[in-house]
Amino acid sequence: METRNLVKEKNVLGTPLECCCLSPCTGFYRDGFCKTDTYDIGKHVICAQMTEPFLNFTKSKNNDLTAPREEFDFPGLKEGDRWCLCVLRWREALQAGVAPPVILKACHINALEFVSLEQLTTYAIKASH
Repeated sequence: METRNLVKEKNVLGTPLECCCLSPCTGFYRDGFCKTDTYDIGKHVICAQMTEPFLNFTKSKNNDLTAPREEFDFPGLKEGDRWCLCVLRWREALQAGVAPPVILKACHINALEFVSLEQLTTYAIKASH
């Protein structure tokens, strides 16, 4: 049994990590959680609610999240969907002024290695699910 299954994942608030979204099912492991480990090179640890400005921004960076990818069972995202984003893409969007809102209770604690809790709190939405 893996050690990670024995240790409860934490969010940026230091409490148990909550589910980001099951429809569409998100997360590096497609289990709804923004968990990470050494296999997740992109660090998909930010649970964000998609906005048109962010979707357009990431598309301009050659990552079109609106396009369905049947081979990955990915329906494509639209405004309002929740998704586990790469922390560096969220930070890049923050610097560009188009960071989408986040769900703090569903953002993995490892996000704090790249962005501050203050930055995340500025973009936090109240509902966690």
